[in-house]
Amino acid sequence: MPHSLQPVFPTKHNSLHWGNLHGCSHYLLISKTALEFKGVSLVITADMNSAYQAQSHLRFFSDNRLDVSIFPDWETLPYDLFSPLEDIISERLKRLYQLPQTQQAVVIVPINTLMQRIAPPEYVSAHSLVLQLGDCLDINLLREHLQTAGYRSVSQVMEHGEYATRGSLLDLFPMGSDVPYRIDFFDDEIETIRSFSPEDQRTISQLTQINLLPAHEFALDDKSVRLFRQNYRRAIQGDATKSLIYQSISKAQTLAGIEYYLPLFFEKTACLLDYLPHKNLLFISEDIDTAIDHYWASIQDRYEQRRH
Repeated sequence: MPHSLQPVFPTKHNSLHWGNLHGCSHYLLISKTALEFKGVSLVITADMNSAYQAQSHLRFFSDNRLDVSIFPDWETLPYDLFSPLEDIISERLKRLYQLPQTQQAVVIVPINTLMQRIAPPEYVSAHSLVLQLGDCLDINLLREHLQTAGYRSVSQVMEHGEYATRGSLLDLFPMGSDVPYRIDFFDDEIETIRSFSPEDQRTISQLTQINLLPAHEFALDDKSVRLFRQNYRRAIQGDATKSLIYQSISKAQTLAGIEYYLPLFFEKTACLLDYLPHKNLLFISEDIDTAIDHYWASIQDRYEQRRH
């Protein structure tokens, strides 16, 4: 046990066990360690309730000097026939985009969220785009990029993942953003970028640049659709052409619950650990093994319910 709750770091490629820590003392020690560590500290908890508890205690013991956040869970059960909320996907993509460049922070993740396979880091970086004032960009090409990235064309932008065009104006609600943006083009040049309220359409502020993230955790471009079709036929028995899932993705259309087929869109998937910067430190709760067994059993039960 660290003497007087002072941080002691593990040596390279080795782990360190902290014992005899009562009450909230382990959160105090994690807080002190994370404040001294110049990198990302990943705290792995047994469940979401423990994650919220860890976030509250770490903010308290660090006197809010630490950037402490929870990596969002889909908040759906395995093989559910409905998709996570758009706001959840937006926040997940924002965190995945920012995490590799993060200098110092604490990220808390429940073990069931960590166990999920996710898109590889190169997918998020390749399908992200920075728009700046003065950039020369064909609005029609930008619209094609949005379609490829999974954004929906609507008459009025209200939710994440939507865009609308009216002449030289493009309204856009990027994933990871708190507000939508209105981009005004002069010929092919971005003349103004303004955030606005979707309720009353009034301008909030002017900006010089915005980050454009993909609309989903998977792509719907020709390459991804082709790979999905190949992987689907390889993994699932029967006539694929009679499958609603297969037919919808073949037409580059999403449907509820498609997130649980995410591995079929990629040659190789990743996990949250693959997004961590080079300097990272893992804190693992002692009751993790029980939580892993419970979650894996629930996955198998849900699979048996759905596979017929």
